Amino acid sequence: MAGWTADGTGTLLWKLSPTIRPGARTDQDPLASLSVRFPTTRHILKAVEPLSHTLVSSDGESFVIEEVVARKLQIVRHMIEDECADKAIPLTNVTRKILSMVIEYCKTHVNVVHDEEEISKEGDKEKKEADSRSEEEAVKLKQWEAEFLKDKDLATVFQLILAANYLNVQGLLDLTSQSVADHIKDMTPEEVREIFNIENDYTPEEEEEVRRQNSWAFEEPAAAPKP
Repeated sequence: MAGWTADGTGTLLWKLSPTIRPGARTDQDPLASLSVRFPTTRHILKAVEPLSHTLVSSDGESFVIEEVVARKLQIVRHMIEDECADKAIPLTNVTRKILSMVIEYCKTHVNVVHDEEEISKEGDKEKKEADSRSEEEAVKLKQWEAEFLKDKDLATVFQLILAANYLNVQGLLDLTSQSVADHIKDMTPEEVREIFNIENDYTPEEEEEVRRQNSWAFEEPAAAPKP
């Protein structure tokens, strides 16, 4: 006797139960019960859907992102490769606000290879595709990066630096670090100390000696010649 049945997980089974010989024990007869497993629509859809992972911020917000995006965070990439990312991944050092910005960056840069380890794991085809990005695409990406940091205050940029370092997102770390460098390049030492909350432990005499030995660094730039 044969017929369709279900195994409780949504998988259909075609069950075949041949005629049992008189006196035969069904637990010893390999032909007493044969089953063929067929995947249902739910299983097929699950197989073709993009793989995703859940990241949880320090303040409890969950973010479900595609695996291709999650791999841009090297700390998560290692967990995926070690098969340790089947459950929600807590990121205890990153708040919801900052994590959402990191994810936004990674989604935009999903096809951009920055990290040496990431480069070493990409195949030749992927590396060639990354290297062949058009100049127009590169310009658009630069414009996006400028807009991404445009309205963010220095405190937020510092938090992004810490998050990028913790999550090992090299491109974001480079971008935010350069932003801070550009911000302080024309500041006085006193202004830089104030921003970074650095205490000046030089005596006036020691500071004067440093200025004397490095006088070139304290010279005012020459005025541009008049046309």
